[in-house]
Amino acid sequence: MVFLEVGDLSGLFVIIGLIMFGPPILFAVIGAAIRKKSKTASKIFYILAVLYLIIGLGICGGVLS
Repeated sequence: MVFLEVGDLSGLFVIIGLIMFGPPILFAVIGAAIRKKSKTASKIFYILAVLYLIIGLGICGGVLS
């Protein structure tokens, strides 16, 4: 199976989905992991996660429509 075959572009949607939702989930997990050590740093990671999600959904959502 070719991942990005011309007849089946489901692999492209998987890649775009990972770009949209991968880093925000990673930032949120990192923020939760360092919550006990530094509350300020964890808040920054949560803010970055939300910003990346908003921007990712806007740009990738615009590409998909």
